[in-house]
Amino acid sequence: MVQRIHIVSVALLALALGGCGEARKAIGWDKNPPDEFRVVTRAPLSVPPEFGLRPPTPGAPRPQEGSTTDQARNAVTGNRTAAVGRTPPAATAVSRQSPGESALLARAGADRADPAIRTTVDREAAALSDADRSFTDKLVFWRQSEPPGTVVDAEREAKRLRENQALGRSTTDGDTPIIRRRQRGLFEGLF
Repeated sequence: MVQRIHIVSVALLALALGGCGEARKAIGWDKNPPDEFRVVTRAPLSVPPEFGLRPPTPGAPRPQEGSTTDQARNAVTGNRTAAVGRTPPAATAVSRQSPGESALLARAGADRADPAIRTTVDREAAALSDADRSFTDKLVFWRQSEPPGTVVDAEREAKRLRENQALGRSTTDGDTPIIRRRQRGLFEGLF
């Protein structure tokens, strides 16, 4: 009888402690994964561009890495330059061109590049994407859109203009007769 009471009390104690978060951590039932936003990669070791640099102080942040905020901003914006004031490699490469490289680029026409090329490419890409409607677009948007603007009834407009001219009134007197579009049914044109 006493043994049953001990077993029941141990079972109840285990059941009660199983719901407690601190007890679950102490026993090892809960996992404690690292914060995925705090895990960062280390920049590779490289030879500095200047050999006169001072050695880093122990415990100081690495200057080529920047803060985690800068790394996140660079990942989102695609900017690969470090936030420590260094010039990007492309800018230093342009300023250190040899005369041969400059002549090659000049003969290739690099100095005559169109500054509005991005606008031209975007406009052409938009025209191509509008021209190529996929099957799903045709299926989902099966109705043709109504043409913009209003349609003038040519016969009645000519009659109105002749009457205004005969009576000596201005051509802008009176309402311009328009053709009213009929409301289409929900499934009209589907079958």
